[in-house]
Amino acid sequence: MPNRYRGEIEAELGGRRRTLVLTLGALAELESAFGADDLMALAERFGTGRLSARDLVRIIAAGLRGAGEAVSDDEVAAMVAPGGASGYVRIAADLIAATFDDTASESQR
Repeated sequence: MPNRYRGEIEAELGGRRRTLVLTLGALAELESAFGADDLMALAERFGTGRLSARDLVRIIAAGLRGAGEAVSDDEVAAMVAPGGASGYVRIAADLIAATFDDTASESQR
């Protein structure tokens, strides 16, 4: 069961339920991949709502690796998500929201 307070989500990919989380290492990976100088720049990039299919692969793959799965971007690109393209967008959006949403951390104060 994913722990939303830790930024974890659960999603169906490749025919199975999987946990994804953007750990600090996964976020550093995404900063590098997107050429972002810091987390704020990364969050702003995601906030534009303009993500390519390659961006979705990178985000989802980083989330899977953050949860401990040893998968490559190419393996993630070959996975099927329910709903097709909109399913991938939903997974990435849920993962980004779980990572950058202040609601969970505010409720722990």
